[in-house]
Amino acid sequence: MTEIYVDADACPVREEIYRVATRLGVKVHVVSNGSRPIRAPGLPNVTMVVVASGPDAADDWIAERVGPADVCATADIPLASRCLARGARAVAFNGREWTQDNIGSALAGRALNQHLRETGLMTGGPAALTARDRTAFLEALDRLVQAARRGGPRRVSLRSPEAG
Repeated sequence: MTEIYVDADACPVREEIYRVATRLGVKVHVVSNGSRPIRAPGLPNVTMVVVASGPDAADDWIAERVGPADVCATADIPLASRCLARGARAVAFNGREWTQDNIGSALAGRALNQHLRETGLMTGGPAALTARDRTAFLEALDRLVQAARRGGPRRVSLRSPEAG
């Protein structure tokens, strides 16, 4: 049975996830380390999971449980890579689908950006989510959940890692 795992601490699209999951009858695990209180939506298909605080506690919880029939919503590239390695599907909050074809370059880009931040050559965080990003996320999540439920093949993302 397909389930959605949400890397929730910095997730700006929880309401969208609840809407898709409720419409499709899918269980959702909203996983956080408790550093920011996340209000439970009061839906029977949504489980709030608070893990111990720690650098990767929420990621570890998700990566240990996600399976081939599941979808993970995360902006964390290493977590997306771990989910793909377990056969799951993964999608970023802006609608970018993480695939075996793009995860390697995304990990390399992440490492480069981290180096640039550490040397002071790059400052700031990710761009704010736009209405277009939210629409892309809804479409991607719906498509990925439907494909996971059918057991269909993973497809190459139409959005490149550089796309915003």
